[in-house]
This record gives sequence, C-alpha cells and structure tokens, in this order.
Amino acid sequence: MNFFDTLQEATRGERDELYNLPVIVDALQGRVSLESYRAFLTQAYYHVRHTVPLMMACGARLPSRLEWLREAVCEYIEDEYGHEQWILDDIQACGGDKEAVRKGRPSLPIELMVSFLYDQIARSNPVGLFGMVNVLEGTSIALATHAAGSIRERLDLPESAFTYLSSHGALDVEHMQTYRRLMNTLDDPADQAAVIHASRVVYKLYIDMFRGLPRDGEQTHASV
Repeated sequence: MNFFDTLQEATRGERDELYNLPVIVDALQGRVSLESYRAFLTQAYYHVRHTVPLMMACGARLPSRLEWLREAVCEYIEDEYGHEQWILDDIQACGGDKEAVRKGRPSLPIELMVSFLYDQIARSNPVGLFGMVNVLEGTSIALATHAAGSIRERLDLPESAFTYLSSHGALDVEHMQTYRRLMNTLDDPADQAAVIHASRVVYKLYIDMFRGLPRDGEQTHASV
C-alpha cells in the first residue's frame, strides 16, 4: 500500500467522526444558519491566516534530503497567499463585522491547533505540517464541492459571500492530487509517522472546533 492510502486508512476513524458531526451533516445537506456560516468563516480565518507563515517555517527547516519537498512548499505558498483576505471579504458580504474578526481571537481548538503545528515545525519534525494539509484540504473539498451551492441557496446570499468555499473546490482538488504524489514520494518512516500523528491531532482539534459552531441560529460560543 502506498503512503497516501496508508495515511487515509490510519486516520479513517477521525475522518468518519468529523463527517458524522451534526453540524457537518447539516452543511452537506445545506441546512446551515447564517450564524453558523459566519462562525465557520471566523474560525477559518484564524487558521488560514497562518497557512503561509507555517509553510514558510516548514520550508526553512526541511533538511537537504527533502529539497524536492521544499520546492513543493514554495509552490503551495504562492497558491495560498492572501486567502485569509477572501474570508474577511466573505464575512463582510454576509453581514458580519470583518474588523471585529480580524482583531479577535480564535476558539480554543483553533488556537491549540495552530500552536501545535508551529511546535511540530520548531521542536519535532517539520514534515508533520503535511498532516494539516491532509485534514484541512480534504475537508475543504467536501464542504466546497457538496455544500457551498446549497448553503448559498438556503441563506439567499450573493456569490460574493462564498469566495473562500467556492474557490477551494477545484483548487483543493488539484492540491490533493499533488499532495497524493508528494506523500507517495515520502519514504522515511519517521516522516510518515509525523504526518500521521499530526493528521490525528489536527482532526481532533478541528472536530472540537466544529462542535463549538452554532446550529439552527444558536449563538456561537467561540471567541471572536
């Protein structure tokens, strides 16, 4: 079995738990309140704004034996730069206060997730950051491909409120094809173990974030 498939099998339980969360089931069926969508965008902003800095830190710490992976990191940075601004614009387009979000703080799961990833790069194995890619881009594909259109119709919002989700459908499908190739080239057992470990941790914290989102118009408890 190649490593990409091994990774998917190793994280099957966490992935199934995420996709079976009531708020995710609601999203995939288009049953999302405006409050829930805004809360999702808010937490997305708090981790997406770290994507490029995390990738830069990862690239700087990769050993010379992984120069081929550093090249891929550079390309990924170019693709991802500025996406946090898309999210702020989406928040404004659906009636939210993007400046309050910009100045706010993430929910605890997102704060812990970002801190964990920086720590993995600085103190452990920088290749572990690719566990984040596995989780976040895989989830983004599912939500963007299957949920964005129905959510927009349900909430009667303009397309300008879905820049982030809509753009990440085709983009992240392409990214995941590249990701599969990269992971299947990764042949060091320690690097593979780091990716699996980080994937499991990020899944756990991402699940906790989604559990904190409101449903059916409830008020969010997340820190914004």
